[in-house]
Amino acid sequence: MNFYSIPPLLTLICFLALATLTLARWRNCAINRLFLLICALCAGLYTDILFIFNAPSAEAALFATRLDQFFSIFLIPLYVHFFHAYLGIRDRKYLVAAFYAVPFGLMWFGMTPLLIESMHQYRFGYFGRAGKLYPLVAISAVCATLYGGWILGQAILKTGDRRLKRRLKYLFVGFVSIAVLTGLNFIPLYGYPLYPPGNFCFIPLLVFAVGLFRHDLLNMGILIKKGLVYSLLTAAMTGIYAVIVMAANKVFSSAGFSSTFIVHALLFMVIALIFGPLNTYTRKTVDRLFNRRLYDYRKVIRQNSRMIAAVLNIDDISRRLAETVRHSMGARRCQVFIKTGESGRTLRRTDTPAVKSGRYPDRLASGNPLLEYFSHGRDAYQKNSGPLSGQSNESILLDEMLDRFAAVLAVPMRFAGALKGLILIGEKECGEPFLPEDLDLLETLASHGALAVENARVYQVLAKLNRNLESEVVERTKRLRIALEEKERTLEQLIRSESLAAIGQLVAGVAHELNNPLASVKSLLQSVLEEFEQGAVNGEIDAALLDDLRFADKDLDRAAGIVSSLLVLSRQTQTYREPVDINGVLNTALRVLHNKYKRFELSIGKKFSKRVPLITGNFANLGQVAINIIGNAIDSLPGQKGRVDLVTAYRPETDEVIFKCMDTGGGIPDAIREEIFKPFFTTKPVGRGTGLGLYICHEIVSRHGGSITVDKLPGSGARVIVRLPVNANQVKGVAAIDIGKARH
Repeated sequence: MNFYSIPPLLTLICFLALATLTLARWRNCAINRLFLLICALCAGLYTDILFIFNAPSAEAALFATRLDQFFSIFLIPLYVHFFHAYLGIRDRKYLVAAFYAVPFGLMWFGMTPLLIESMHQYRFGYFGRAGKLYPLVAISAVCATLYGGWILGQAILKTGDRRLKRRLKYLFVGFVSIAVLTGLNFIPLYGYPLYPPGNFCFIPLLVFAVGLFRHDLLNMGILIKKGLVYSLLTAAMTGIYAVIVMAANKVFSSAGFSSTFIVHALLFMVIALIFGPLNTYTRKTVDRLFNRRLYDYRKVIRQNSRMIAAVLNIDDISRRLAETVRHSMGARRCQVFIKTGESGRTLRRTDTPAVKSGRYPDRLASGNPLLEYFSHGRDAYQKNSGPLSGQSNESILLDEMLDRFAAVLAVPMRFAGALKGLILIGEKECGEPFLPEDLDLLETLASHGALAVENARVYQVLAKLNRNLESEVVERTKRLRIALEEKERTLEQLIRSESLAAIGQLVAGVAHELNNPLASVKSLLQSVLEEFEQGAVNGEIDAALLDDLRFADKDLDRAAGIVSSLLVLSRQTQTYREPVDINGVLNTALRVLHNKYKRFELSIGKKFSKRVPLITGNFANLGQVAINIIGNAIDSLPGQKGRVDLVTAYRPETDEVIFKCMDTGGGIPDAIREEIFKPFFTTKPVGRGTGLGLYICHEIVSRHGGSITVDKLPGSGARVIVRLPVNANQVKGVAAIDIGKARH
């Protein structure tokens, strides 16, 4: 092997390393298949170049070159086909077919002089001489190179994905440079003594390799990074070793040492003393470089565990987790979504730092592709940028969803196998992809975050239960106190009602007892008056005495009427099916209340309709309603001075009797108008009102199938309107209650 063989050897090693890594991280997709074919054919091409540089004869070199040309001419269409697959171009299949047509037609002349006519003898070794058909290969290669550079440049300019743009730039620099250098091999093919530029393809291949492990150009995974570094170092050391071997051979030959054994013995000692320790030192350096980051990750995990362990607020945990991920990964943004509720399948985003509110969706609802993907217990998902072929429909949907959040990686937060949240991470500031150790760290942080969120949720539930228990105790204590107060009030009302019932019974008994002496006195008085008026008594009758007797007879009639009214109103009947004259009810109530208002300077106006029919009801209960309403009207007059008007009427269209009571008092404020019919509500001073008057009136009228309303008159005063049906279909009775003293 001569000195000129080193560049093609390095290029061959690089292509073999890339082919091996492609097989190791194989994905059954068009990109991987095409890239593997390109690496294999390039490896064959540079194996041929390495062989002909050191071939023993021109005939052997010519046979090897023609055999290689039989296959290597397919590199041109494979080059175009690869970029079509990578960029997802599907509407130009005719171009790919056209490029394949050229080598398919020329391959039949591969072993003839029409492609490779003969061999040139240059200082660096043998190299082929182009035949008459070889210009077709050159033109096809130039067109493929220009076309590939054009479509890559268009893709770089059009794409808005920064990660994809970096990938395309590395592909442009790497592959286009390789194509140009390989194409320049046409120069020595046409007889110019130029060292083949294509032998230096290992230089752009190194650039491509950097992009391969920094940006995962072919989606083969990033586990190759460390192995690729070792491979490159091994290739570099192999090249250096080859240079030393050739230099040593030349030096020893010029010095007269022709013994091969001595040369190899000296080289072995040099390798043992220098390259062995150098190789060990290099590997340790690489290990320290990679392990240093792992050490930093262990530190991050420890700090994060301490930080979120003491936090019991879910939003705070999410914010701190997002900050930790963003700083440790060097990511542009990080969004944390937490599950809302135990049974719900909706995730809401917390107020994550470095994420503008409203720019990205703040919820992941049920049916979202990301939630559906992680609901089956899958691990982290990393975005496959754009036009990499071989993606499933699910991957396309997931990539589109990640684009909506400007994210390239999604990591689930699970606790006890259940999905509790999701971490969406944007691309790194440096543009590098996420490494396996990155994913290990993120999954660990996500597990810690899920545990912390679950602990916080349990704590919040317990705190809420504690607060609810305290408030429930307070509420029940309050209700118990109200119930006790209500019990005391009810007991007081029962005692008062019992007293009123006893007084009613006493009034009824006294009225019955008074009826007999009143009847006897009236009978005797009427007999005396009849005798005086008929002149049956001897002697002259004093006219004044006669007038006094007549006045006494009239007062006896009045006393008998009052007693009769007391008997009627105190009657404890349960029937609601007796005929009742509403005018009679009002007259009876006025007669009972006469003693109350006769001392006041007020006037009672009566406008009773004579066409009012009898209604079906309870005379005593309706009398209680009338007494209560009229009594309230009298009590509302300021200084017991004013006017109370009573009106009755019949409305044929609704077949109901109407009773109105209007006064000139202060009226009823709007604020309490809705409260006046509630039990125990009163505006009177303590000792004068119980708050049951209007409530009982409302109950009695409702049992009669009617209604009672109160409104304010223009100016001042109040108006109470009672509407009672003439023939109620169904009237339920209530126990008669004496409410003469139980007024609003």
